[in-house]
Amino acid sequence: MSHPARLTKPMAILCLALSLTGVVTGPTARADEATFQAFGGKAGLQSLMEDFMANLLADPRTRPFFEKANQTRVKAQLVDQFCQALGGPCQYKGLDMKSAHQGLPPITREHFNALVEDLQDAMDKHKVPFSAQNKLLAELAPLHRDIEH
Repeated sequence: MSHPARLTKPMAILCLALSLTGVVTGPTARADEATFQAFGGKAGLQSLMEDFMANLLADPRTRPFFEKANQTRVKAQLVDQFCQALGGPCQYKGLDMKSAHQGLPPITREHFNALVEDLQDAMDKHKVPFSAQNKLLAELAPLHRDIEH
């Protein structure tokens, strides 16, 4: 059953795609302390990452990119990256996205959108409010330029 204030997954993907192309922008998308807390702080992000990685490994569209990776390291880096994007106290110290994805098999918009779906499923499972989900996605959306190749 769909909540009237909630977009369906196809609509969420469409909104993300529009934000990727620069059509949807605005100050309301900025993450802040309240958004960080809506994710349960760093502990919440760590828990979320367990389910996100499980989703990525279960999804045949994303599995090839993560099954041979050091999953513990990837999860820790994603926690820091998301924490920083959400205005939390963390600092992402990993590689820039272009360098991190260099040498991987080609990553297409289909792969990127699949990852977003897997992330949204994990956020739904953790009952992250949809507005907080949108703020995180808006912060991460521009990364597609350096990830897709």
